[in-house]
Order: sequence, then structure tokens, then C-alpha cells
Amino acid sequence: MKANRKTLNKSLAKTNASYEKLIERLVKWAENRPDIRVLMIVGSRARMDHPADEWSDLDVIVVATDPRRYLSTTEWLENLGKPLLTFLEPTVGGQMERRVLFEGMLDVDFSIIPREVILRLLQGEIPPQILEIFKRGVHVLLDKDGITSQLYRRFSSVELPPPHPPTEREFLEVVYDFLYHAVWTLKKILRGELWTAKFCLDSYMKRKCMLRMIEWHAHVKRGWAYDTWFDGRFLEEWADSDVIKELRKTFSYYDEADIKRGLLATMSLFRKISMEIAEKLNYSYPIELDKKITEWIRSFCTTS
Repeated sequence: MKANRKTLNKSLAKTNASYEKLIERLVKWAENRPDIRVLMIVGSRARMDHPADEWSDLDVIVVATDPRRYLSTTEWLENLGKPLLTFLEPTVGGQMERRVLFEGMLDVDFSIIPREVILRLLQGEIPPQILEIFKRGVHVLLDKDGITSQLYRRFSSVELPPPHPPTEREFLEVVYDFLYHAVWTLKKILRGELWTAKFCLDSYMKRKCMLRMIEWHAHVKRGWAYDTWFDGRFLEEWADSDVIKELRKTFSYYDEADIKRGLLATMSLFRKISMEIAEKLNYSYPIELDKKITEWIRSFCTTS
């Protein structure tokens, strides 16, 4: 174990050194680009809680007066390292980011933000997602206009919306969404559309419905200020241990019988945590409807 830890520490040091060299090249290059005004690191390489490890990527916010140049071209990446591949993807706040894999498997996400968007944040409403990213940590690499100090004062004056229990209507919306798609998934299985069925079960139902319930379940047990991060990050740390244990059984193989098994296991776990939440919040749970749907689904899952 000690030998493995020593090896991991050496590997982490090597990876961090590679990223540091890339960051140095990035700053040196950006200093000579008049259209690039700000460089900031966010994410694990800027925060104290859950800081970067060997497998962490590098998230860079690039504030530019001409962002299209860096979204429509890729030649500029050669100044930073040897890019193996790159592509565009939407990111928080309706902006775009260029994701790059450099030699050495160094993955870097460049969020290319127009300068006017940053200036609007100084005056207008700050979206909660953006506020959370900045609250968790920012490391300024370059600031030619003094914008980041203004951003810091602005963000420091605004608090994240406090977590709060769902209303009973919001709670039931998730329950009904889940039960509807449980039936929908089985119909896809019976039609032989296994890809679609598995995607719904292990992506839509898990991410949109199950994850929401797991978050609420953690909050009703540990308080609404309890940190459940976002989009399932570090779920293995903050979710109830019994939930994690059962969650392992809910994912399926690409196989008709196993998708049916996974569907029933997913429904069982969802029901368990949803009923616990309903009890804690003094909400109703549609148990008779749940039973009716479960019995109908089970009738197709127990016959060969």
C-alpha cells in the first residue's frame, strides 16, 4: 500500500509539473495577445475542497474581445503544446468551450467568454451555476484590465441561494416522471429497442429522477445546508452508504433480461428513498399507483 501511494505521489507530481509548464506557456502567449484580457483557472485546480489529483483536468476561462477566433480556429493551440484532438461543446451560461487533449493526455477545457459578458456580470444578476463555480475557487493567471478584482467584490457580496426542500408538487413531479418512464422503458424492451430502453433506464431515469431524489434524501437526513455538489459529483462521498450499496445493483448490461432486472432494482431503490423523503417532509407518496405500475412491469419481467 505504501509503495502504491509513493508511486501515485510521483505520478501526481509529474502530472502537475506538466500542467504547470502548459500554464506557463499559456500565460506567456496570452500576454502578447491584445484581444485576450483575462485568464482564470476554475475547478479542481483552483479550489481547496476536493483539489486536483492525478486525474484532474485543467479548466481555464479565457476572456477575449474576439472570442470567435479561438472557437473557429485551432492553430493557436500549437503555442501551448501538442494538441492530439479538440472539439467544441456548450458550457455554463450559454457560452462555448474548446476542449483539448494535449500530448501526455493532458485535458484542458478553455471556456471562451466575450469580455462584454463578464462586464454584464458586474452589473446584472449572476446565474447560480456561475456563482457556485466562482465561490468554490478561482485562480487568476492574467488580468490586463483589473476586472477580476471587481468580480471578486461582486461575487463576495452575493450569496448562493440557500438549499431548500422541494414543495410537494415538485416532489411528485419527479415521482410521476420516474414512474412514467419506467413504463416507457419496459415498452421499449418489449419492442426489442434495447439501446433506447437502456439509455432511458441508466441515463434519463438515473440522472434526472434518481439523482434528484438521492440529493433530497441526503438533505432530509443531514440538513439542507449539506453539500451535495452538482450533477452527481462526489456522490460516493455525500450520499447515504446504503443508497450507494443498492445503487450498484441498478445498472444493467446491454441484455433484455438484465435491463428488466435493472429496471425493477431501480424502481425498488427509488421507491425506498422517495418514501423516506415523503415521510420526513410530511408529503404524500402515490403508493397505490406505484404498486399498480410495478405489478404490471413485473408481470412482463417474470415470464420467459
